[in-house]
Amino acid sequence: MFLNVFRSALLALLLLATQVAAQVQQQIDYETWETFASQAEAALDDRDTSSDQIESIRENATEWRAQFDEAQNINAPRIQTIKDQISSLGPEPAEGETEAEDVADRRAALNAQLSELQAPGIKATEAYSRAESIVTHADEIERAREAEELMSQTPSPLLPTSWVAAGKDVLGIGAGLTSEGQDAVSEARGFNGWTQLLLYLAAGAALIYGRRVVDNLPSMLGARATGDGRAVIAFIVSLGQIMVPMIGLFLIAYAVDSTGLVGDWLRPFLLGMPLAGLAFFIGLWLIRTLFASTPVAYDTLHMPQKSRTLARFYGTGLTIMLSLHVWLSHAALPLSGFVRRDGAPPQIPYEVSEAGAGVIHFIIMLGGAFFLFQLANILRRMTRYYGNEAAPYRAKILAGVGRLLRLIVVVSLVLVMIGFVNGGNALFWPAVKSLALIGLLILLQDFIADLYSLALRSKEGARDSLIPLLIGLLLIVASVPVFALIWGASLSDLLEARTRILNGVSFGSFSISPGAVLTLLIVFAIGYMITKWLQSVLGTQILPRTKLDRGAQSAAVSGLGYIGIFLAALLAITSAGFDLSSLAIVAGALSVGIGFGLQTIVQNFVSGIILLIERPISVGDWVEAGGQQGIVQEISVRSTRIKTFDQTDVIVPNSDLISQTVTNWTRGNARGRIIVPVGVAYGSDTRKVEQILREIAEDQPTVLIDPAPAILLMNFGADSLDFEVRCILSDISGGIGVASEMRHQIAQRFAAEGIEIPFAQRDLWLRNPETLFAKKGDSAEERPVQIEESVEDTDARPPQDIRSVGELPGDADGDGEY
Repeated sequence: MFLNVFRSALLALLLLATQVAAQVQQQIDYETWETFASQAEAALDDRDTSSDQIESIRENATEWRAQFDEAQNINAPRIQTIKDQISSLGPEPAEGETEAEDVADRRAALNAQLSELQAPGIKATEAYSRAESIVTHADEIERAREAEELMSQTPSPLLPTSWVAAGKDVLGIGAGLTSEGQDAVSEARGFNGWTQLLLYLAAGAALIYGRRVVDNLPSMLGARATGDGRAVIAFIVSLGQIMVPMIGLFLIAYAVDSTGLVGDWLRPFLLGMPLAGLAFFIGLWLIRTLFASTPVAYDTLHMPQKSRTLARFYGTGLTIMLSLHVWLSHAALPLSGFVRRDGAPPQIPYEVSEAGAGVIHFIIMLGGAFFLFQLANILRRMTRYYGNEAAPYRAKILAGVGRLLRLIVVVSLVLVMIGFVNGGNALFWPAVKSLALIGLLILLQDFIADLYSLALRSKEGARDSLIPLLIGLLLIVASVPVFALIWGASLSDLLEARTRILNGVSFGSFSISPGAVLTLLIVFAIGYMITKWLQSVLGTQILPRTKLDRGAQSAAVSGLGYIGIFLAALLAITSAGFDLSSLAIVAGALSVGIGFGLQTIVQNFVSGIILLIERPISVGDWVEAGGQQGIVQEISVRSTRIKTFDQTDVIVPNSDLISQTVTNWTRGNARGRIIVPVGVAYGSDTRKVEQILREIAEDQPTVLIDPAPAILLMNFGADSLDFEVRCILSDISGGIGVASEMRHQIAQRFAAEGIEIPFAQRDLWLRNPETLFAKKGDSAEERPVQIEESVEDTDARPPQDIRSVGELPGDADGDGEY
């Protein structure tokens, strides 16, 4: 029932997709497209075409391209069906050969249908290529014009004439603002909305002034929390340092603009205030958070207190200069780096001269350059602040950024001073914004780590675990488009890059697209999860109910895992659209590398497969390999894990288990033999000793009766009669314990029966004992005493007059001292 419903739904989706594709084909007006394409190509070839017209052509071509992209796959299911039918007829006959008439007629009919079905897609593909060419041509023209504008040279701001022009421009702007201000005052006499205006202004001023209260909230609220919660709360609350004053600034700008008293001169400055305020409050928040004098939870950047104070000072000055640059650039100065025409703000009704704009921008940049250079000096010493400790990765990044920023400051100032004002602005201010974005990424990474640690209840090591690191890497990847926008890219450029990425990157006949990669990952992940689920069901529910031993069950589960992962990878590759035949060359190249560099890994892998199939050892076996004894815990494709009896894990390569001698004490069964050697004194009744040992052996619970224990008189030793107790145990894993218990009982029974367990005897022979009795002052030659040891039995040679040391003459008290 479920399969029927699934098939019906799948057929409905395929039918819907075919209908949509047919509708797309019917909606495309190729005649209109041909007219537009011809006019667009002619306009792009004309150098007098304005940038606005080029942007319009590009947008229309992009829309056409999207339609052609959808139409390229029209009739795809039917085309695939026809191709399968043609393939079923077999290969086409070679030149000079023929095939059956009915087969040839069927092949011709199918080929005709295939050509008819492929015609709309081929037409859409051709149109797509033409639209792509138009979009690419438009982008090239825009980039060339941008480069030309950025590298355009204006009078140097160091020239006196430039300062004269700047003075005239400032006076002209001031006169216009003054005139409009006087008119606004005159019109304000008849204005009736003073009450509402004053309320808005008061609310806006209160919110801006209330930033001081918001500044203290992170430390106040964070102090009441503990652990990672303190850092999380402080970060969230600190965002109010941006939002609250910005709301107040917007209220003031909206209130003043809604009065209608602001004209063309004041309005651009008024509308530029919120954007400049946003830059100011964000920059101030970043500086105070990164270089906080008293951190709420921990130091985001480790540095001395003096460096923190200087960094806050220089950072605040740089923020003020950036805000001033943004404000004037969106109000009066067209030469502000590069401002795209499609996003240009309203300008005052006064055309500022190039020389005057260059002087004003030079003054602003000069102040910003001073603060940025000093801040860069502090950042480039970040790795030194950690002393002998290893500096983290962010410190190394900031140190490198600091060195690069100093170079950018010098190059930007030189460019502006020689007249390349646009180029200097386009290099300097994006560098400042990029530094701010790097600081924001650092704060967001810390916030994510704190949030993850808080979710795990501040578990030790949670902030440094893998999940926050991966999220931080995703943040860095997501910030790439923002960096592109900062450095002059437009939204249309990003959309174009997105389109190209989605279409894939080609390497010869092999292409990779994000969709294919995502499909590969999803299909493989699903196959991997299904494989793990099947392994769990097989290992816990099915195999335990069979008669297979534990080792066979483990081998079956492992084999299922290898087969499942292989099939999941194969299905993922084919689902992603990758041609496996194109991977043959790669596989051939890899085989050479495997033969030379990976031969040990391959050898272990093959050995692991052999171990799982032949199963000379299994999980739970007691083995001895490479001088190590223990229980087999796991057999993988590369190595085998053995837990020794001192509870340490030993990893043995599988190739060693195949090529070397391995002792398996429990293979097939747990039986095993132990040997307990016993020595008794000469003169003991050997038959009685044999009977006692047999009784003790048969009394052990794990000693088998069949075969019966063997009591053997093995040798006439130097000190004892040597016996051995040999018995088979039902479970050899307890052999050491059984042998120990038998020795305890042997000692007890021998003591009760009066049977002596001898120990080794040693006899001392003094070759010149007279030297021990020589008196002081005698003329007898003093010679050293020579002592010989003998391990022979005391009856082997005749005893001499040897007494204990305590009985020698001169030893009155018998303590061995003379």
